[in-house]
Amino acid sequence: MSWALFPRATGKRRLWLATASLLAFAASPAVAQDAPEEQVVPPPAVPTLPDDSVPPGEPDLQTPDVSPVITDAPKVAAEDQVGFAADNLHYDSDSDVVIAEGNVEMNRDAISMRADKVTWDRRSGQVVAEGDVAIRNPEGDTAYGDRIELTDSLHDGVVEDLLVVLENGSRLAAVRGTRFDNGNIELENAAYTPCPVVDEAGCPKKPSWQIRAVRVLYDRAKNKVKYKGARVEVFGLPLIPLPGLSHPATSEAGSGLLVPNVRLDRTNGFEIAVPYYLRLAPNRDMTITPHLYTDAAPMLEGEFRALTDFGSFRINGYATYSSVVPLVGTPTTSTNEFRGYLESAGKFQIDPQWSVSYSGRIATDRTFMRRYDISRDDRLRSTFEVERIGGQSYLSIAGWATQTLRFNDEQGQQPIALPIIDFRQRLDDPWLGGQFELQLNTVAIGRTAGQDTQRAFAGARWDLRRLTGLGQEVTLTAMVRGDVYHSDENLLTAIPGYRGASGWQARGIAAVAADMRWPFIGEFLGGTQTLTPRVQIVATPPIENLDIPNEDARAFDLEDSNLFAINRFNGYDRFEDGARVTYGFEWNYSRPGFNISTVVGQSYRLSSKPTLFPDGTGLTDRTSDIVGRTTVAYRDFLRLTHRFRLDKDSLAVRRNEFDATIGGRSTYAVLGYSRLNRDIVSVAEDLQDREEVRAGGRVAFARNWSIFGSAIVDLTSAKEDPLSTGDGFEPIRHRLGLAYDDDCLSIALTWRRDYIDTGDARRGNSFSFRVAFRNLGF
Repeated sequence: MSWALFPRATGKRRLWLATASLLAFAASPAVAQDAPEEQVVPPPAVPTLPDDSVPPGEPDLQTPDVSPVITDAPKVAAEDQVGFAADNLHYDSDSDVVIAEGNVEMNRDAISMRADKVTWDRRSGQVVAEGDVAIRNPEGDTAYGDRIELTDSLHDGVVEDLLVVLENGSRLAAVRGTRFDNGNIELENAAYTPCPVVDEAGCPKKPSWQIRAVRVLYDRAKNKVKYKGARVEVFGLPLIPLPGLSHPATSEAGSGLLVPNVRLDRTNGFEIAVPYYLRLAPNRDMTITPHLYTDAAPMLEGEFRALTDFGSFRINGYATYSSVVPLVGTPTTSTNEFRGYLESAGKFQIDPQWSVSYSGRIATDRTFMRRYDISRDDRLRSTFEVERIGGQSYLSIAGWATQTLRFNDEQGQQPIALPIIDFRQRLDDPWLGGQFELQLNTVAIGRTAGQDTQRAFAGARWDLRRLTGLGQEVTLTAMVRGDVYHSDENLLTAIPGYRGASGWQARGIAAVAADMRWPFIGEFLGGTQTLTPRVQIVATPPIENLDIPNEDARAFDLEDSNLFAINRFNGYDRFEDGARVTYGFEWNYSRPGFNISTVVGQSYRLSSKPTLFPDGTGLTDRTSDIVGRTTVAYRDFLRLTHRFRLDKDSLAVRRNEFDATIGGRSTYAVLGYSRLNRDIVSVAEDLQDREEVRAGGRVAFARNWSIFGSAIVDLTSAKEDPLSTGDGFEPIRHRLGLAYDDDCLSIALTWRRDYIDTGDARRGNSFSFRVAFRNLGF
């Protein structure tokens, strides 16, 4: 609020309102400022309708039908000169009074004023501006008043029916404003709002929210604004009292309470969280939030943020002492203990090439975050990375660790990667015009109760892209790589295909590939279509794979994104050998506002050697399954994406993914469906059969009001996944809410229901109420 009420720290802007009218007559010099070449016209005045009229004695936030733009008074450059214009000017020599009447305009030091009448009593030193007074300062703020009284000493003054319209659109109104000789300013019966006071048709309306106060005092010595009887009114209703509200009178944020959050759920009961913002320095702050519950012990949340010369970082944490229900057991076995969650992230740019980034997340137990609705993540990953990005080179030194929150996962089996080093250097090909890329990579993976693996390799890759005379795009690729591995405690890995042989292992990899694309372009149905057949040939000699540990090439599935990859395994630990031909086509149709793109492909292995790919992945036989993707987009209203994999023999759907977004910004629907039907009954693969449907959306009604909701349903049954306990239609979570949202205020009431118990994170209903006052800062 401080920046809106008193936007600058300098005395020039804080006190301009109370002294601007006197500048037209006072002999004392003022700080010179260049007047802007073009004045900014304020929001258009609107007529006050009888139903919207402001009762007498109340502050009026509507803009009067007054223009502060100077049209007749000449502009002046000297500090002691005044540009002046009026219909009539009268000087009474007996009383020594100067009276200017009729469209009085004045400007001095880039401050302009207009009024119906200005009276200067030279004996008493009193200056009075009356009748539709409007004053504008160099920053673009405009003040309106019915009557302004000042002394020529610039020490005190009174403004009646004050309205200040700031350049950012915020406005402050008061029935009476007084400036004292010590520089303090007092406003009586004041109102402040950053919200629009007219609707789209230009008719007056009440602001979405405003702060009302019996008295507002600006203490110049303490540089602070204090309120008496302050409250927040929402849609004209006094809802939130603000006793003892105060803040610094500068453009910087100040310490103070923020808007509370309210929530109700089955596990913790009624919750209220009251954040307190603490400004430590211009580049550092902290927010402390106590969370109070009716059915649980209190919890304390804290967040610290800092901006340095090289970057920024933040630390956020939660702490409480509450009961913990084991993942296996009943509520009667719960115990009280310290529980919490800590996260931090930051990035620092050391110089134009070197940077350091990190992120860390850790929780005391597996259900803390879910119980207090902090996050639904089932794994917490902590990382760090040092990067150097040059013109033709790249270096990364990184590491990461994972904390599992899953019910069946053993923490000791989670990998810790430290260090991960990757270096790449690009070199231009001086002979054929291609490009070389050299790569060095090493990683060390350790587990507290599992297999440890170390890997290092060096590789080189050459790429050459050419266009033929017939318009074909041909890309030639050649690569070589040498790997060295060491592993121990391999038997602790549950899936045999991931273990590899213990001890030292080495292998060499080589591959050549030729990729040809031939686009055909033509007109079609008033638009342009492009049909691009594509053929790729890849040849790789036999590669030793089974003795190599598999850490990063798991959970494979054939899809459009890896169909034409030279190595279709994800990661480095597995490499597809043999010779194969991959073929397919891309089709694109485009017209203004509408686009369809499709990719369909398949591959055929020239060798009969058994494949490394597990059953159900689409690459088990020599002929692969058929994969594809289709995307349809219509303006900003529709975007539909469908990915599929069809069995090569029966054309049965093995993978089916559908995602659609329909609608505009205020009313829309988001739909999703996923089915993985690989018919794998063995637990020796990470990707088991799954089926899930997702839906969400928002429907706008009336003005600024909307209903929103979402749902997730697990359609996986025991027939599809032997480990599944679902019946084929198992709701996971849904929510439904009502929201109001405009440029100034956001209100949301949300009901959510969870259907799964995990320890003390119990299934059931929860309700949350959120209010966000935009443009309200401390």
